[in-house]
Amino acid sequence: MKRKRQLGDLQLAIMRVLWERGEAPAIEVHEALFEERGLAVTTIKTMLRKLEEYGCVEHRTNGLQFIYRPAIAEAEVRKGMVSELVRRLFSGDSAALVNHLVQSGEVDPADLEGLREIVSRKRKEGRK
Repeated sequence: MKRKRQLGDLQLAIMRVLWERGEAPAIEVHEALFEERGLAVTTIKTMLRKLEEYGCVEHRTNGLQFIYRPAIAEAEVRKGMVSELVRRLFSGDSAALVNHLVQSGEVDPADLEGLREIVSRKRKEGRK
């Protein structure tokens, strides 16, 4: 992204469609989101234009139609949004976020072993 930008719910939904498909015209993005959102195609086109201004998407033309594609990776957006969440809600303390997720039951007990393995692997990487 040109600048760090927190994506809103609709922007993120549009980006997910593009990440999944690779590229799509506005009408296909609209169709993918219509049942869930019920928005007009003009709303989707406006949001795609704004996402392009933010540097999140790019387009090519196919006749008179714009075909949009992601200009940023999903992992980049996720990293930025999680970093902002940690900064705003947990004063920058990522361990506090993890603790909150575990204590509140947001992390399934079955996933805890996988988390232990990730932590162990990261510790080993840090020692090298």
